[in-house]
Amino acid sequence: MMDGAKMAALAALKRFCSVALFLLQLYVLSGRAGSLMTTEHSKQQFVSTKSVTSPSTNTPYTKTETTAIPSYVSKCPSNGLCSRLPPDCMTCKTNFSCIYGKPATFDCKVKPQIHCVDQKNNEVENFTITMTCQFCWQLEPTDYVCTNSTNCMTVSCPRQRYNATCVVHDHIHCLGIRVFPKMLYCNWTGGYKWSTALALSITLGGFGADRFYLGQWREGLGKLFSFGGLGIWTLIDVLLIGVGYVGPADGSLYI
Repeated sequence: MMDGAKMAALAALKRFCSVALFLLQLYVLSGRAGSLMTTEHSKQQFVSTKSVTSPSTNTPYTKTETTAIPSYVSKCPSNGLCSRLPPDCMTCKTNFSCIYGKPATFDCKVKPQIHCVDQKNNEVENFTITMTCQFCWQLEPTDYVCTNSTNCMTVSCPRQRYNATCVVHDHIHCLGIRVFPKMLYCNWTGGYKWSTALALSITLGGFGADRFYLGQWREGLGKLFSFGGLGIWTLIDVLLIGVGYVGPADGSLYI
């Protein structure tokens, strides 16, 4: 009886082991199949990507070149005399042997994209010009234009100065930089006329009309309510405006 039970248990154990072995083999096979499918899918993606991107590498590359026109070209007349070109249209060699204030000759060359001719109407690139040997800041005031300040007082003692930025005119040749700083006297005007201020001071000065016209409303009110300081203030203002000592309140000059 005991032998029969042992035999049945051994048979059941063998069946269990066979089933477990079968399931293990099935699991291993399924894992390999999945990895093979993943590898194959990645290869297909690589091939498809390569097939899409490869034609782009065969596309010819076209290089587009743009030629920018220099800003100085608009200032330079075409086919004119080289010696009459503005300074921005040429480059000149410094003549170290020139004497200050004396005429000197300089060797110059036109800049790219500039065309000019000589006295014989032949197109040239190298030419000479004659100009006075002096720096740009040493030019006459009529040869350059400067910025004007509206913040300084023109009617003051001593007369005030301000920092101005000056630029040389295009047709003027000089040494050094063409934009330079310079200290200038305050000389701006706000539109006030000296003749009008003097006429108001003589006729209606007792009511402060001259001071109101010049923008000095506090003094104008004082003259108005004091009847021109009983005439004394009126006479004094006539003299001060007549000699130009009393000017506009904003510090500008008369016109």
